[in-house]
Amino acid sequence: MAYTVRDYMSKPVIVIDPETPVSSALSIMRRRGIHSLVVDLTEGARIAYGIITTTDIRDKIAAQKRDPAATMVGEIMTTPVFTASPRWTLQQCAERMHELGIHHMPVLDDDGAAIGMISATDIFSAVEEAGWESLG
Repeated sequence: MAYTVRDYMSKPVIVIDPETPVSSALSIMRRRGIHSLVVDLTEGARIAYGIITTTDIRDKIAAQKRDPAATMVGEIMTTPVFTASPRWTLQQCAERMHELGIHHMPVLDDDGAAIGMISATDIFSAVEEAGWESLG
């Protein structure tokens, strides 16, 4: 049995507005023990997302000595965001993340709605639990 992204993604996905202060995003991540948030960039019928991660905060806030309370998520988020399908195997997802050099991917359903988040940590957990041969 191949394990899929749906089997290991974190849900529900936490979605924030681009006008949210980075300090608030930090608090949400810390309280929930997560390392990324989806940023909703939807305009009208056009669904779009960005992502903010602890790496963004480290590199674009802490390293540059910016005030997280005075900086909005939209100023430092990554966009466009690369997304995963819930039907991908974990091996497919891991290969794609490696190709892109990323550690987090929002998971979108067939309608483009964010339904979860898959991270390198989720894939590590699956490998520990099932072994790599079982995941493909």
